[in-house]
This record gives sequence, C-alpha cells and structure tokens, in this order.
Amino acid sequence: MRKLFLLLVALHFIGFINAQYEQDSAWFRENYIKKESLIPMRDGVKLFTAAYIPKDVTQKHPILLLRTPYSCHPYGENNFNPAFWERYFRYYAREGYAVVFQDVRGRCMSEGTFVDVRPFNPNKKTKDDIDEASDTYDTIDWLIKNLENNNGNVGVMGISYPGFYSTMAALSGHPALKAVSPQAPVTDWFIGDDFHHNGAFFLMDAFAFYSSGFGTPRPQPTRNRYKPIVTITSQDNYNYYLRTGSLKNFMALTRDSLPFWKDLYAHPNYDAWWQARNVRNFVNNVPEGTATLVVGGTFDAEDCFGAWRTYEAIEKKAKNNNRIVMGPWYHGQWSSTNGTHMGNVQFGSNTSTWYQNNIEMPFFNYYLKGKGSLSKLAEATVFFTGANEWKQYETWPPADKKDEAIYLQPGGKLGWNKPAAKSSFTEYTSDPAHPVPYTENVHFTRTRDYMTDDQRFASRRTDVLSFETDVLENDITLGGTVVADLLTSISTTDADFVVKVIDVFPDDFKYAGASINHSRDAGGAVPMGGYQMLVRGEIMRGRYRNSFSAPEAFKPNKIERVKFELPDVAHTFKKGHKLMIQIQSSWFPLADRNPQKFVNIYECSDSDFQKAVIKVWHDGANSSSIILPVLK
Repeated sequence: MRKLFLLLVALHFIGFINAQYEQDSAWFRENYIKKESLIPMRDGVKLFTAAYIPKDVTQKHPILLLRTPYSCHPYGENNFNPAFWERYFRYYAREGYAVVFQDVRGRCMSEGTFVDVRPFNPNKKTKDDIDEASDTYDTIDWLIKNLENNNGNVGVMGISYPGFYSTMAALSGHPALKAVSPQAPVTDWFIGDDFHHNGAFFLMDAFAFYSSGFGTPRPQPTRNRYKPIVTITSQDNYNYYLRTGSLKNFMALTRDSLPFWKDLYAHPNYDAWWQARNVRNFVNNVPEGTATLVVGGTFDAEDCFGAWRTYEAIEKKAKNNNRIVMGPWYHGQWSSTNGTHMGNVQFGSNTSTWYQNNIEMPFFNYYLKGKGSLSKLAEATVFFTGANEWKQYETWPPADKKDEAIYLQPGGKLGWNKPAAKSSFTEYTSDPAHPVPYTENVHFTRTRDYMTDDQRFASRRTDVLSFETDVLENDITLGGTVVADLLTSISTTDADFVVKVIDVFPDDFKYAGASINHSRDAGGAVPMGGYQMLVRGEIMRGRYRNSFSAPEAFKPNKIERVKFELPDVAHTFKKGHKLMIQIQSSWFPLADRNPQKFVNIYECSDSDFQKAVIKVWHDGANSSSIILPVLK
C-alpha cells in the first residue's frame, strides 16, 4: 500500500509540474517573439544568432547573451527554447530581458572555423585578427544597434564551455557590456579543468567528449548535431578502458579524425601552446566598468578548478567589481530546480533556487536594469557542507584562514604535531594492471556523484593508504586551498599521487531520523553510519613535481618531495566525526594510468607499464603532511 501511495503522489506531482510548464510556455509565446540572424564579424564571417525579444514596447529591455559551441537549437523562428519554461530562464522572461543565444564561430549554423579554447589575442591590429573576445564585441555592437527597444545594457553568462566564452566576453571591452557571469568556466585544460589535472590526463572525460563527435570537423554550417565516431558496447568503464590499454590505442580508435584530440597528444607538457590557452594570463584586460560574478560548485567534477582560479586571477589582475559564489553543486546544478543534495549527501535546503533568487537575478537586475541593491551581495558567498550553511566574506579565502599542517603518523594516524619516529614510512605497491577505481559502482558514463562518494571501498584496498584522526572533540572548518606535501620514494622513475580529504561520519549517523539515505539506482539503500564522504580529491603526475613545463624522472628509492594544490574546500568536520586522508597512485579510469616509467605516456606501449613500490614517509626528518586552510 505504501508503494502505491508513493507512486500516486509522484504521478500527481509530475502532473502538477507538466501543467505549470504548459502555463509558462503559453505565457512566453504570448509575450515573446524569436528572430534569427546572421551577425557579421569584422572579418566577414557571420555567426548564427537567435534572439528572444519581449513584445512589450512600453519600456526598453536589457540584453542577456549566451554564446555556445553546443548549438542554440531549436532552429526556426517558430521553435522556442523550452528552457524559458522548464528552467529558471523563466525568471529572465518575467523580468523582460531580451535573451540571445549564439553558435560560436565554426559551430552548428555559424560560419568560420572552430578552434577549441581559442587563445585570446591582446594585440589585434587588422580586421583578420579575431578571437572570441572580438566576436563577442562585434555581436554586442550589432545587437544594441539592431534589437528594438533595448536599453543599451548587455550581460553575458554561460556554464562550462560557455563559461569560457563568458570570460572571453569580459575581455572584449565593449562599453555596453556591464556584467558577466562565467559559471564553471573552462579555464586551464592542463592544470585543473576537464581534461588534465596537474598534468594527469583525465582520459574518461576527454575520450567520451571527443569520441562522441564533438571535435569532428564541420566544413559547412549545419543544424545537425555531431555523430559519435567510436562505437562502444561496454557498460563497464573500468573494464573497457583497462582492456583498451595505452593511450596510443585510444588514438587508433579515433581513426585520425579529431584535430584537437591529436593536439592533446602532441602537447604532453605545459608548453607555450597550453599557456596561450590559459585565460588567466589575460584577465588583466577585464575593464573596470565590467562587473564579474564567478559561479561554481565545490563538487563540480568538470570545472571546479576553473571557478576558483578564474575568480582568483581576476581579483589579482583586474580592477573591476568581482565576486564569487560557490555552492555544494555538481556541474551546473545551480541552474537546476533541485539543489537539495549531491549523491548521498544532503544539504538541508534547496541551494539552487536560493542562489537563483538571491544572487544571480539581483546581480544582473542591478547592472542591466538599475533595479534593486547589491548591499547584501558579499564579495564571496560560499556554502559550507557539513554545517550546511551559506557564509559571506569580504575576501576569499577568508581573512581568518590559517594554514595548518596535519601530519601523517605511523599506524595510520593523523596528528597536528610532527611525528617523532625515525626512518618511518608506509608503503604500497601500485600495479597498473589493477588500478584503484574512482568509485565502487559498475557503470560506463562517468558519474557526477563521485565527488562526494563513500570511500569505504578504497579503504579496503592494500594499494590505498588511509590516515585518520581520533574522533573530533570540536568542529573543524576548512575554507580555502588544500596543499599536499608528501615526502616519498618510489622504486621506479615515475608515479602519480592521489590525495583525498575525507569526512568519516559516526557509526550512528542519521539524516532526518533515518539510518539510510535515498536508494541507489542499484544495490539498495546506502547506510550513512560510518560513511566516508569525499570532500576533495586531486591527482598529481609525479614527473611535474618541480615544473609542469619541464618534467623530471624520479631517482629510484630516493626520498623526494611531491607538493601540489587541491582545489579549495568549504566544509565543516563536525564534532564526533573523523578527518581522514587517503593516498593512492591511480584513480581509474577517471585519470589515465601512469606506466610508472619515465616515458612519453601518449606514445608508450602496453609493455611499458610496470609495478612500483611507493613509500610515503612520516618521520622526524621526512614529515609528510596535508596543509589545511583552517578557519578560526
């Protein structure tokens, strides 16, 4: 009976939502028109643009522009984007915005040649010197001159790859551009976003993205989306990627058809080619009159790094009004209707709708409509999990942040004092033939929930080291960048290092009076007592320990320092919990396997992969630690 009751409730709710969508859709069609245009750029290339314009002529309307490589479909002036009634774009419609979508150069219905993360050109001299900033400038200039009843104020926003185009828009310098919101912006594809983390190749995301056909050349404008170029029948990513083998085998699967995939292989180190595609190098060009609101998720599997580091770079290099908002979200969750949880971890409120109504709408309304006040919008608005509360700060990281080292100790302990032992280490054998999985479930498409997944499965492996505190007697709140400072010796010439910061829940932990959380897709319900919540994990390719541009081999069995940053955290470890650090040398197939030999990983063969004995030292002379940003 209970199951029948829940089914009836669910059906009733779905019916209510559908009725609301129909009502909002009817309202939007009655109050908006759609116009499609080919907007000429300075070099003569025309970009396809779809503008949704209010019919109301009694007032002038601000313009919100979104530039995308993913298509501004549906095409046709009678076909409206359902985001205006199914997503929070309806808020912009109710506020009377003209909302404009554009296919970027070389994508879908736009002319020209597409270039992935096209570098910014700060020295444009002729009409043929173009970049994404100049294309944005030319688009804005056309819009304010050709869209009727606009008020001359333009904003730009976008999530993920469109977040990159938003950052580029901020560099355009057009005087009508008043506000820009780069959200989960692609920022540096070698150091921390999407396809590399600290030089380690994020194989699963990169291969899935490009083998889907995203990078297939498109000679002529087309309404058709790209088609997959690799047929995959497996439902087990661990098995599929392990069976396929070395990276050159993945290159063979693409049949020489993806130019940017070849670029990834051609630039294994952080050379000038990659550095030109690091937009942080150019944010000094953001004009003082262009306000920026950087948005991201602390549990964003794709571009968590990009949000934190874009804000940081603008703050250091530009003189504009710059703010950051970080919520407890997966990639783009802040634009969804449900921000109540991430995987098995509950937040206690709908953080997404709170953000939409209290941050994003007031930001654009203030700068584009002169409406309201930003007196309540802080420099940094950040949600802290664990405590499950929003906090506001005048700076990020907060002024009261103090970096404190917590040391690895013999016997799997963590402590605030340096270990006193002599010649003490913990070792494990890293075997590329049996890499540590990034999550315990069997699936093919990379999950977004792994960012808060239970790590008990990893704790049980002999090639994963776990160090933990005693039960905490007081809350510990972390807010800022975590730094891993490992003293290690390895038996080979290269290795990766994965460091994970984990919140260990008490054995009797319950959410809202229940001993289990919501059901999984498979495997039943999740016991939350003893849950080992991943708060932050990051990988470092050891060869880059001294320089991302000039890799160095390890000297076998010599103690060396491997020190690297993990993206910022915002989390409270509650009294009664434990803080755990895990260390391992593979994170598969999230990151590609290191052959643990100092060779070009993009060209090596399956026969190059070998076992390595990894020692992590924790004695008085060689004290491995994790430097934590503790808020007092």
